[in-house]
Amino acid sequence: MSETTKAPEGANSQLGQCLKAARQARGLTLKQVAERTGMALSTLSKVENGLMSLTYDKLVQLTSGLKMEIAELFNPATPRPAPGRPVTARRSISRAGQGQVITTRFYTYTYQCTDLIGKRMVPIVAEVRARSLEEFGPLLRHSGEEYFVVTSGRVAVHSEFYAPEILNEGDGIYLDSTMGHAYLNAGDAPSAMGVCLCTSEAPDLYDQLRQITSREGEPSR
Repeated sequence: MSETTKAPEGANSQLGQCLKAARQARGLTLKQVAERTGMALSTLSKVENGLMSLTYDKLVQLTSGLKMEIAELFNPATPRPAPGRPVTARRSISRAGQGQVITTRFYTYTYQCTDLIGKRMVPIVAEVRARSLEEFGPLLRHSGEEYFVVTSGRVAVHSEFYAPEILNEGDGIYLDSTMGHAYLNAGDAPSAMGVCLCTSEAPDLYDQLRQITSREGEPSR
């Protein structure tokens, strides 16, 4: 049986928006929804993007897998509360000097809490030495969002759509990580220090960041 069905104009878009909202409320990726419902990942992607509707039996299959009512997909004004996330009781402590280190000529990134897999955010201690974009190289881009706070020195933040900003010790910036960005040393000391917290729905965020930060050097420990 075909998964598509004719729907009123705008219904596909509403279904896609509601599916995305329900998925995000449950902290799921599209791949995880596909695994829970037994539906094709490509089908779910088309639904979320308003390119496809679903037959009744497929709606039942989808909502059963997500443990929600069909009406919730068409009535975003009164969504059913998402089930609470289970308490995982996970924790990890990063001691001073510990972490997975990537060092290049212009920066050192120390990844924290690397004993935990599948983290919803990636914490990084960053030592910034590059003083110009010529030194730094291409602007960084990856999925998700991030927060960077300066712990010592001064940092110049360059981004694709904004003029550079200078951050002093204690200053922070929250930005869209898909926008090109770079952190440069703007102080008198040989380097500036900061903490960067990156988060994304992408399950491979850590691997993305490792590939980006390894472009000029390999892990030193």
